[in-house]
Amino acid sequence: MTVAYTPAIGERLAALLADWKLSTLATELVPRFMAAGQDEALALLAEICELEADARKERRVDRLRRASKLPPAKSFDALDRERVPRAAFLKIQALANGDFLDRAENVLLFGLPGVGKSHLACALGHALVESGRSVLFTPTYQLVQTLLAARRDLVLPKALRALDVFDAIILDDLGYVQQTAEEAEVLFTLMAERYERRSLIITSNLVFSEWNRIFKSPMTTAAAIDRLVHHAVIIEIDRGSVRAEEAKKRNPKKPKSDEQT
Repeated sequence: MTVAYTPAIGERLAALLADWKLSTLATELVPRFMAAGQDEALALLAEICELEADARKERRVDRLRRASKLPPAKSFDALDRERVPRAAFLKIQALANGDFLDRAENVLLFGLPGVGKSHLACALGHALVESGRSVLFTPTYQLVQTLLAARRDLVLPKALRALDVFDAIILDDLGYVQQTAEEAEVLFTLMAERYERRSLIITSNLVFSEWNRIFKSPMTTAAAIDRLVHHAVIIEIDRGSVRAEEAKKRNPKKPKSDEQT
């Protein structure tokens, strides 16, 4: 049963039409239907337009999900909250509304290997995609190699512009692989290019004092850190490796026998 027409329904209908770039319909449809006494028809039309809006959102989210390259299994639903420090989880959960993207803020997750940094970053990425934000997940070394190839082909600016379509880029395992000076240079170029314009979500097992291993030059290291932390949420995960704990459970040590063999 179609609901009765109200001014709020007319405003919502006009807003939807405006969002779809149907400017003439947005301004003319409601007043003309009202003048013709077609209130019920307007309410029905608004109902149909809401269905179209839902379908458009679903299609957009599907496109964004495919483009994100996010691991499907690393979502909030799949996260074992008992293994993630509460403070870290609450910070990530608070970021899921995506407001930090509007401020071009970065999210930096630090911790030892196997503590769940990547899962938290991906869970945040999935939540952002569900809200209609564009996200790209990539191992850091992989994107660095892509940018390095673009620089060698003299198309690095074009490659960086292509990354601008993403509100957030998740750089996973920064510092996990030792980089050459050339690789460090294109990584810094990416960070400088997105500074105060787009967000980066970074996971790393190296604290800032060890980032000279990434960027080689003390000056470049300081400049990279300065740009990243200027507008950033920093999350430290202080716990042991989840993977190591799981391995111990799978392979418990056998108790020593009291008898001599």
